Amino acid sequence: MKFLRSLFGSFSGDLAIDLGTANSLVYQRGKGVVLSAPSYVAIRTTGKTGKVIAVGEVAKEMDGKCPKGIQVIRPMKDGVIADFEIAQAMLRHFIRMVNFWRIFKPRIIVAVPSGITQVEKKAVREAAEQAGASEVYLIEEPMAAAIGAGLPITEPTANMIVDIGGGTTEVAIISLAGIVYSKSVRMGGDKMDEAISQYIRKKYNLWIGTHMAEMIKKEIGTAYPSDQVDSLEVKGRDTVSGLPKVVAIDSEEIRKAITEQVGAILTTVLSALEQIPPELAADIVSKGIVLTGGGALLKRLDKLIAEETHLPISIADDPLKTVAIGSGIALESLGILKEIAIQ
Repeated sequence: MKFLRSLFGSFSGDLAIDLGTANSLVYQRGKGVVLSAPSYVAIRTTGKTGKVIAVGEVAKEMDGKCPKGIQVIRPMKDGVIADFEIAQAMLRHFIRMVNFWRIFKPRIIVAVPSGITQVEKKAVREAAEQAGASEVYLIEEPMAAAIGAGLPITEPTANMIVDIGGGTTEVAIISLAGIVYSKSVRMGGDKMDEAISQYIRKKYNLWIGTHMAEMIKKEIGTAYPSDQVDSLEVKGRDTVSGLPKVVAIDSEEIRKAITEQVGAILTTVLSALEQIPPELAADIVSKGIVLTGGGALLKRLDKLIAEETHLPISIADDPLKTVAIGSGIALESLGILKEIAIQ
């Protein structure tokens, strides 16, 4: 079988997966990132209970709009599996989408938070195996992000990465293909969405859904004050009358609404800088910090971190795909994979 797998390696369809709280991405060996989809699953709760009826974008569009008998679930929470069976179904769906005509079961690399527990690691491995993987490797998200961002991780120099996802923020300092320091905090884009929703409900008596809150964050959310104040009309339901209602909000309001969440990310970055050896600190002074993940796209976040750390801050070329790309590079190189895979 090993000989056959080697012979038909190009048909194996080996995959690297960034299994995110908000979005999941799949990198296929030799092809690059072939799938990016929201981490949502819609199931039937009546009749044939538990039957999956939609996954990804379609399931996300159904969220909050389903009739009785259909439920939309997000199987990932804070970067780890919260619902094993649904996560397995989602993984199986993604694997089949990109690996439908393959002869052999794929080898799969899954990127996981650096703070993941042994129990959570086991859940990820088992979910991937039961979804159709022949072998499963785990790598830490900040390492994958650093590789995807093109940082020289194998050199004896410090590389600092801040990966801000939907459920977690990963801060790591990498040197000689190893993580010198890492900190994973369960704070990310989802918590910002919740804060925006709560702010609008409290100030305007307006109930909005999670998708509206996410849209507000993307459209006018900002981490640092600006001379230009953007505004947006927000639609929702009046909590007093119960009727549909529209209010106008501005970017300065949203900045204040997410101050606590942005502050937690900044505190984690500052804490990392306080922990590192002076030799590595000197490297970071000259090279700066690289931001990745969807949270890196929050307007003026780089400006805020630069202001507080007095260091150069850059954003990866494609922050949403950086972890998936880095995982894929490891998939393409057995040497790199052996160095960075975790047990």
